[in-house]
Amino acid sequence: MPKASPILRKGQKALQDLSLLKILNSEITHELSSNRFQDNQSGTLGDFKVEYDAPQSQDVVLRRKFESGEEVAVSALLGPETFVRESRFPREVLMKVCLTKPGLCSILQFDCRVTEKHIEGSDFDIRNAYYLQSSTCLGRPLYRGPMFSSLDPQLQVALKEYLVARGIGEHLTNYLLLHLHKKEQDQYVNWLQKLESMVAKS
Repeated sequence: MPKASPILRKGQKALQDLSLLKILNSEITHELSSNRFQDNQSGTLGDFKVEYDAPQSQDVVLRRKFESGEEVAVSALLGPETFVRESRFPREVLMKVCLTKPGLCSILQFDCRVTEKHIEGSDFDIRNAYYLQSSTCLGRPLYRGPMFSSLDPQLQVALKEYLVARGIGEHLTNYLLLHLHKKEQDQYVNWLQKLESMVAKS
């Protein structure tokens, strides 16, 4: 009778694995067939080029260089979920925009949030604006400027228009919202498939 116990344990484990495999397979099938973001506007990169977009990373980095030598770098990743209303995109995008001018070491940095509009499309808000003397100042606790919300409203509008003039517009924010959500979904499916493979082998 003592030998029956290991056999029972193996049987229970096999049943649990089988149950888990069915659930994993169901979830993978659901994710692959749902195409949650297929009807959304894709947007475009415009004159930006993708500098970094590794399949396993959460972020994407874009860059644009003007004939004048001015450069704009954009890094973006998904932020927290938004529970305010029904939305095609469950999460907002956290976007950092850095601008440099030729012959200067200083950097203008804008921390932005991209959200879906109520009807369609997207928009961005500037949360903070910084003037950095050089890239070596990124980690130092130096004074970077006042709270963006405390600035004169006209200055806030002008700074947003400054970014829009450099290509940070709706086409780009539409692209980032869709691309990053699709990227996360692909990573989730890939994770499920690896988990399914591991359980199946055990």
